[in-house]
Amino acid sequence: MTVTDPAVPSVDEDSPQQSLSTRAARNLATTTKSVPQMQAITSRWLPRLLPWVEASGGAYRVNRRLSYAVGDGRVTFVTTADRVEVIPAELAELPILRGFDDHDVLAALAGRFEQRDYEPGEVIVEFGSSSDQAFLIAHGKVGKVGPGEYGDFTNLGVLANGDHFGDESLVDGQSIWEYTVRAVTHCTVLVLEQRGFDELLEQSAALREQIEAYRARRLAAGNEHGEAEIELASGHTGEPELPATFVDYELSPREYELSVAQTVLRVHTRVADLYNKPMNQTEQQLRLTIEALRERQESELLNNAEFGLLHNADVKQRLHTRTGPPTPDDLDELLAAVWKEPAFFLAHPQAIAAFGRECNSRGIYPAGTEFHGHHVPSWRGVPILPSNKIPVSPTRTSSILLMRVGEQNQGVIGLHQTGLPDEVEPGLSVRFMSIDDKAIISYLVSAYFSAAVLVPDALAVLEHVEIGREG
Repeated sequence: MTVTDPAVPSVDEDSPQQSLSTRAARNLATTTKSVPQMQAITSRWLPRLLPWVEASGGAYRVNRRLSYAVGDGRVTFVTTADRVEVIPAELAELPILRGFDDHDVLAALAGRFEQRDYEPGEVIVEFGSSSDQAFLIAHGKVGKVGPGEYGDFTNLGVLANGDHFGDESLVDGQSIWEYTVRAVTHCTVLVLEQRGFDELLEQSAALREQIEAYRARRLAAGNEHGEAEIELASGHTGEPELPATFVDYELSPREYELSVAQTVLRVHTRVADLYNKPMNQTEQQLRLTIEALRERQESELLNNAEFGLLHNADVKQRLHTRTGPPTPDDLDELLAAVWKEPAFFLAHPQAIAAFGRECNSRGIYPAGTEFHGHHVPSWRGVPILPSNKIPVSPTRTSSILLMRVGEQNQGVIGLHQTGLPDEVEPGLSVRFMSIDDKAIISYLVSAYFSAAVLVPDALAVLEHVEIGREG
């Protein structure tokens, strides 16, 4: 049974309407409209904060001091069912084989690696044992620990997919492991025994020449960055003979060419002529197109294989988490890698959330900071900024970047060229192309840009950050 409130008058739906309805009245009213909205627009912190440098010739050359880098790259593997093999050409990423291109020798060397599996906590090499093997980590994560100053053990870092250790000991003769390596997760490792390497060394004159060249490069390397030492004198008295020196440069410095992102915007003349009030249709079409182009620009600055920051971080500046999720300890490691005036962290929003969960679990509540008019999370006073352009893998892992920026700081810079024909924003032009026989106007929208890392320690990346671990 329905109860009717006597205080509320009933309305007879069949009774005639006695005043103008709001629906009909809206036909005479002026509707207030917003400009077209676009959900894909983000804060785009990276292009906003990079110092942009003029590349007037369409390219930017990074000159550096000559260094005698002996190589410390990562190797790649191929997996067939449960069998893992190293790609022979990838062995040239090892320090002792840097630049070696004899495919037959590399293939023979790759065939001598033995596959081994280790469970979490299992010791791979023991401190003090004989060092006569080279190890390539095909899958998993291992931790290195060594003896500390007072009898305890010191964490020497984490190695993961593509990393290697022990290969330099193959050319040094019999030696002793100075640290212990223990599996943190389930690991698949390829192992090369000393005797297998020595057999191939006896058979190949080219390999012997390569090893001798490696030893010479290692002796030539001066400071911790592989640069030749600049001879100086200090603390002396009297009139000793001062050392003579000079600073050599790289003979083939890297050049960054400007990349381009383009599209052709089409607008019908009927739309452009008749439907421009209260908003100009062409302007709104251009505005949203430019926003999309700027979003693509940020994505390229991070992910482009040639100049993207995720691909151009030095191997020694690629770090691994200690346990999986991003912890305060891991961000401290990033700060130790970019310790000269770090500007900001950049992470996927889900990685920032994962870091927040790790802080909560430890009872740590990092203070935010005011940054360019925004209140953002921070760690050790360095802002943590979001970017959804940093990829998240199907297994829910991502990366966190930390960088120093600016030419004066020898940091990361953006590259563009201004003064383009029909330029509407720095480095972005909108050029009229044509009106076709269907009365459609075409505009070419182009953005030219790139990025450069001036010295390797300007950028560090925390890789394989787990953002979805349960518990």
